[in-house]
Amino acid sequence: MASSLVVKSLSLLIVCLALCSHKANAVTCQDVTNDLSPCVPYIVNGGAVPGQCCTGVKTLFGQAQTTPDRQAVCSCIKNAIRNIPYNNNNLNLAAGLPRKCGVNLPYQISPSIDCSRVR
Repeated sequence: MASSLVVKSLSLLIVCLALCSHKANAVTCQDVTNDLSPCVPYIVNGGAVPGQCCTGVKTLFGQAQTTPDRQAVCSCIKNAIRNIPYNNNNLNLAAGLPRKCGVNLPYQISPSIDCSRVR
């Protein structure tokens, strides 16, 4: 009986650790901001894409491997776009960043995207 209780307790602990570690690794808007902030000068002024920008884009892409994480990143980007003045040129530069950095996003950066449809 005691060994069954130990097995159940250990199983519960493993499940809890798995859930807690996934929660701790979830992508936050702060992560998005930190990873993409080196891209702002390019989005505002054009020119060459800074290496730090592509590093951030690739890091963020690598972290967002689940549908919830990709939807969270999408929502963070969408909210950030809403809060800054932008024009078609800025939007085109932002939308082209993943391709310029060698990343294939499953969605396009746009203020009109429905993030719930991102998979």
